[in-house]
Amino acid sequence: MNLSPKPIPDAEEPTPLHRHAMDNLRFIRQTMERSTSFTAVPGWGTVGMGVLAVGGAVMAHRMVAPAAWLTAWLATAVLASVLGVAAMLVKARRVNESVLHGSGRRFALGLFPPLVAGLLLTAVFHRLNLHALMPATWLLLYGTAVVTGGAFSVKVVPVMGSSFMALSVVAFLVPWGRGDAWMALGFGLLNIVFGCIIARKHGG
Repeated sequence: MNLSPKPIPDAEEPTPLHRHAMDNLRFIRQTMERSTSFTAVPGWGTVGMGVLAVGGAVMAHRMVAPAAWLTAWLATAVLASVLGVAAMLVKARRVNESVLHGSGRRFALGLFPPLVAGLLLTAVFHRLNLHALMPATWLLLYGTAVVTGGAFSVKVVPVMGSSFMALSVVAFLVPWGRGDAWMALGFGLLNIVFGCIIARKHGG
């Protein structure tokens, strides 16, 4: 009969106290960032908006009458807005953020005034037959909206808005036909580039 004692398994080493503290600090920091920054800006939705804008530029460029040209761009803007809002709502639900409260509400309120100003100026420019001024004005006010709304979002969003504003200055200084090329570069290319960055760094 073997009476030799059985080996006692090694007890698990307790987790160091400083590791618990670091985990708690990381959780607190992430919670505070979520409470102050709206992270549900949709990267892939912004890419989709850019693709729509490129298609809109091609369609609008074929229009001869100013009213038809404006209609093409307004239709593109409506479709892009619906896509952007839908993508934002989907992402907000996925990351458990609200677009009606907290940073989401501040983000929306920052976007709203410049976009309304753009709509009003569009009506005025159309009545005065100043369609050539619309593309640069749209780029400027959209960029302003993204900067002001982006103040409550992740850092890349106001950088995106600033890029639109810089492009609008060039568009004002260097007229390019009716501005369809500038629109394709701004609402198309910039949205696609920054949308990819947002999607890669901030989860879709």
